[in-house]
Parts: sequence; structure tokens; C-alpha cells
Amino acid sequence: MAGDKITATDYITHHLQSLTSLSDVAKGQGLDNIADFSFINIDAIFFSVLLGVIGSFLLLRGARKATAGVPGRFQAAVEILFEFVDDMCKSIIHNEQSRKAIAPLGLTLFVWIFLMNAMDMLPVDLFPWLWQNIITGNHHALLRIVPTADLNTTLALAIGVLVICIFYNIKIKGIRGWIHELFSAPFGAKLAPANFLLNLVEFLSKTVSHGMRLFGNMYAGELVFLLIALLGGAWATSGSVEVLDPILFGFHILAGLAWAIFHILVITLQAFIFMALAFVYIGQAHDAH
Repeated sequence: MAGDKITATDYITHHLQSLTSLSDVAKGQGLDNIADFSFINIDAIFFSVLLGVIGSFLLLRGARKATAGVPGRFQAAVEILFEFVDDMCKSIIHNEQSRKAIAPLGLTLFVWIFLMNAMDMLPVDLFPWLWQNIITGNHHALLRIVPTADLNTTLALAIGVLVICIFYNIKIKGIRGWIHELFSAPFGAKLAPANFLLNLVEFLSKTVSHGMRLFGNMYAGELVFLLIALLGGAWATSGSVEVLDPILFGFHILAGLAWAIFHILVITLQAFIFMALAFVYIGQAHDAH
């Protein structure tokens, strides 16, 4: 975004690009020969790991603070959430032994994804501004703080669910039983090639749609926040942001508040849907065809 004027396209494009190289950071800090990981979205990995640690800490704290007496607010909230997730797991997965691992997994997924989604509630320019002006000193440095608005993150989560599905397919049915099912269901052994192809397509489509659903909703939400942020500036005929316009800034505040309130439902619902579909897919691995 060179120059004094920034177009709407420049603004949105800049915010939707991920940090894939530390070379810009190195330039801002006067460092040389720093490693370049241009094939990795560094910001998505950093924030997902950070929020995973925070989520694990909150759940661990809730478990350690649990008492048999009257629970505090935090303990009550964790217990309500755990009971809700556990009841859903029981309604979908009927294997009691499997539920001992799958229910905590579902709770972890929900909390983790909710925290990653909730990063969308922060002002869109806050962390990028801190990153560019305070940390790197480079006004061109990129940073995205919503990991689930990155397709790599959501597909990685979906592939993780796929791996667990394959694990339980083998654990419940045995390797021979699962391979037999791949080639014999749903049309019988006489159509083994068609069955195998159909089952591969089913696994692939479930995994891709699982990750794409979460990504699409969070990416769209991030884009709406960026469009609302643009209302805070006055647009000249050249299409560049120059000074604040009181009327547009008022619309910016009202629209941002309305969308943020609605988005609370979106980020919660998307975390719930991802967890619920994980239960459904893992539950299907327990069923024989």
C-alpha cells in the first residue's frame, strides 16, 4: 500500500493476505538471512496454537477448580457446556467406551473453534496496526488474526476428524472388516470397484464440505467487518480514504455494532456445527453397512 492514498481494494486485499514470510519483519528489525517459509501461513498457525493453549488452560482450570459443593460461575459454565456436549455425544455415538475419548474431543473442538472464531470480534485494524507500527516497523507487513478464515486451518481440522473416523472404522470393524465394507457397501460385492470409488468420494466430500463450511462463514464475516470499517472514512472522487466523515463514521459505528451482535451467534453456531458434524461422522464409523 504505497503512497499517501489507500483505495478500498488496497485496504481489503491487504487485510485478507496472510503472513507467509518473515522477511518483511526482518527488514523492519534490521535482520538479514532470516528463514523464509513462504508456503506456510505463519499467522494462522501462531494464533491457532495460542488459542488452543488458552482453551486448554481454561478447561484445565475448570476441571481443577471443580468442587462437590456450590459451584462458582466459571465452574457452572464449564459444567453446563460439558453436559451439553456429553448429552449430544450420547445421542449420536452409542459406544460407551468410544464416548470416553470422543466427548472430550468434541468439547475441545467446540472451545478451540469458538475462540478462533471470536478473534473476528476484535477491531479489524487493531492487531495489524500494532504489528506494523509497534512490532515490525514495516507498514507493508501482513497479519490476519482469524485462523478459521484461513482455508488451511479449517481443512486441517476436517482432515483431523477424517483421521479419527478411519481410526474408529479400523478399531470397531477391524482392518479386514473395514476394507470389506469399502468394497461391498452399498451395492454388494459384485460392484466392488463402484463401491470403492463411491466410498472414497464420500470420505472426500464429507471432509471438504466440513472444512469449507466453517471457512466460508468466517471468511464472509471477516469481509463484512472490513466493508463496515471502510464506512469510517470519507471517499474522494479518486476513491481513496482521506479524512473522517462524521455521518459515515456514525453509520460505521451502528453497522459495526449490529453486525458484531449478530456475529456472536454466527461464531458460536459455526463452532457447534463443526463439533456436531464431527460426532456424526465419527458415529457413522461405528455403524456397519
